[in-house]
Amino acid sequence: MTFPILDGKVAIVTGAAMGMGYETAKLFAEAGAKVIVADFNAELGAKVAAEITEAGGTAHFTKVDVSSSEQVQAMVAETVATYGRLDVAVNNAALKPDNAPVAEFDEDYWDRLLSVDLKGTALCMKYEIRQLLAQGGGGSIVNISSVSGFRPQPNNIAYVAAKHGVVGMTKVAALEYGAQNIRVNSVAPGAIDTPMLHAALAETGQTAEEFAPQLSLLGRFGQGREIAQASLWLASDASSYLTGTTIHADAGYTAR
Repeated sequence: MTFPILDGKVAIVTGAAMGMGYETAKLFAEAGAKVIVADFNAELGAKVAAEITEAGGTAHFTKVDVSSSEQVQAMVAETVATYGRLDVAVNNAALKPDNAPVAEFDEDYWDRLLSVDLKGTALCMKYEIRQLLAQGGGGSIVNISSVSGFRPQPNNIAYVAAKHGVVGMTKVAALEYGAQNIRVNSVAPGAIDTPMLHAALAETGQTAEEFAPQLSLLGRFGQGREIAQASLWLASDASSYLTGTTIHADAGYTAR
């Protein structure tokens, strides 16, 4: 059962066409939010918005490449044009991790991954915060980092750099805008059962059964909805005294 703890709130969820973003958009709608389903994949994103609407929720799809300042500005503007305001944002859009040692990393993929995972998160915060400041009253931003933002993995130099950066940027934004009641926090998922994770496993030649116990004290991958629950709490007034912090939704991985 989901309680309507976002009733009347307007929320942007980036990377909402699949995986954790998809589950977050659905859960936020169940919790009463009017959801902007934001993604680069127009076909899948539109399907998610339609699915939410058919289930009785409120959702609108907007196409965005978060690495583009112009498109991020347009996303926020479309949110306000559609629903009148912005209250909550979950900056989740990301590319799958790279897969090469430092001496061999792909420089083109480095540029693309950091433009989405790092710069994209920064751009989203920039224009989301501008809107929150303009309308007054504060708001809540949740950035999706990773356990790789705290414990580096081999062969993931670009992804590790980006996710460390997300944690740092979250703290900077929290410091700068706490006085305006704009809370900025992050969620650091562990191994979550998503298409991105399975794509990474395919590249490394590992199976889910082999890999899950290495990253989880519970011996299993997490589910996207479990991460969405962490984001929901941070987005809601239930976490009204939290800012500048990270929830480690990782089944104890960073604890050992």
